[in-house]
Amino acid sequence: MPCVETLKNLSGPGPRAPALLLASALLGLLSACSGPKPPAQAGTVATPAVAALPPETRPAPGDGPAPGKTPAIGSAPKLQPPKAVRSQEALRQQAAERLVAANPLRTYMGEVPPVLLAIPVLEIELHADGSVRRIEVIRHPGQARDTTQLAIDAVHRAAPFGDVTRMPKPWKFTETFLFNDDRRFKPRTLDN
Repeated sequence: MPCVETLKNLSGPGPRAPALLLASALLGLLSACSGPKPPAQAGTVATPAVAALPPETRPAPGDGPAPGKTPAIGSAPKLQPPKAVRSQEALRQQAAERLVAANPLRTYMGEVPPVLLAIPVLEIELHADGSVRRIEVIRHPGQARDTTQLAIDAVHRAAPFGDVTRMPKPWKFTETFLFNDDRRFKPRTLDN
């Protein structure tokens, strides 16, 4: 019988559970209240995950595929320069947003499915300029072990993560990758 990863395995009961449920319910209500979406312009590729990000983490204008063309899975968009960060929380948030912006065809931003394909966890250590110094796998998934390498590759595409010299050492952060059945991930940092 195949092993199936669940988010429940990582979180467990805790004081944040009611707050997460309330936030989830409010997001659902707000999205239901939004009006109809305008139609996409002809010749454009819709990338809702990238459009939802702050401007500084979106790919630079003109760096996308030619009109009517879909970018290849192996290509990564050129990102705007990252901001300097001063706290661990700011670093994790900016890194998660850059992961999505750098990997638009490999991510999803919707609701996390109740059963996930895999949940690798990485600890990323940075140089002062925010480039990747070292990546350590904290948790290998029980199945679909190739998702660990997919997550590592996504981190390298998203780097650098901003000047971290205003933060205390060590300059590192941990990210959990929530992979769905299509082998697309959502950084757990953005799932709140």
